[in-house]
Amino acid sequence: MFGYILPDKPELKIWEYEIYRAYYCGVCKAIKRNHGNISRLTLNYDTAFLALLLSSLFDEQQVIRDGICMLHPLKKRKIVTDNEVIEYAADMNVLLSWLNLRDKWQDEGSWTALAGMRVLKAAYNKLNRKYPDKCCIILDRLNELIELEKSLCNSIDRAAEPFARLMEEVILYPPVCQDEKNAAILRWMGYNIGKWLYTIDALDDLEKDVLHKAYNPFLYQYNYNGEDIVEFRSRLYRDAEFNLMHTLSEVAKSFELLNFRRYKGIAGNIIYLGMKKKTESILGRGKCL
Repeated sequence: MFGYILPDKPELKIWEYEIYRAYYCGVCKAIKRNHGNISRLTLNYDTAFLALLLSSLFDEQQVIRDGICMLHPLKKRKIVTDNEVIEYAADMNVLLSWLNLRDKWQDEGSWTALAGMRVLKAAYNKLNRKYPDKCCIILDRLNELIELEKSLCNSIDRAAEPFARLMEEVILYPPVCQDEKNAAILRWMGYNIGKWLYTIDALDDLEKDVLHKAYNPFLYQYNYNGEDIVEFRSRLYRDAEFNLMHTLSEVAKSFELLNFRRYKGIAGNIIYLGMKKKTESILGRGKCL
């Protein structure tokens, strides 16, 4: 349920896109440095956003250097380096990827997921030692989610709650959250981002979950009876639209309360344009408008 938080690239200035990509590449390099090359395959856009957002709220000096990307070796790219926030985002990327693979193995019996878990096991153990309290909370939330899914929870709101609480913990980077007001704002932002991610992922996976007879809260809340999936989407469209747009509006309210040191425009592009565009794209799939 990751990879949905993207910028609206055409609306970014050239220098803004270069900065965004520098954070994305910075997280990738940090994953390699701390967890090995194979772990870089788990890199997703959501943690690039996490790195950019938290770094924009933090007074840490920004160091941007030219570097080589293994996928684009002929042209140097801007890369954010020597940055504690980047290191944190890279760690959270690997941690969440391992837990996501564990969920797929338990939910779908995916042998690919099991293989990925084994590859990342050493990195997960390392992170468990580095962030014992945070890992404990995140794992508890994920176990709550697994129990709800096993019980075939018939409410998208209840099913999304543990993941929303999980993302609260992920976004709480201690140096940024020393101020209680800042921590409360970030916690609410993380909660709503998590709820949005879970909901949009469930909506995006409807066809796949029907095909593989996998759990999906929409199928149980709206009593899917084997009907055409486009007709089924049309039944839940208005409620799904309300839920997704409401969580996005809460993310935006939190965003406006934060005290940015830099790059507010880039973060705003992702929240106001990129996430909204992704929402509209997935809501419109199947032409259920």
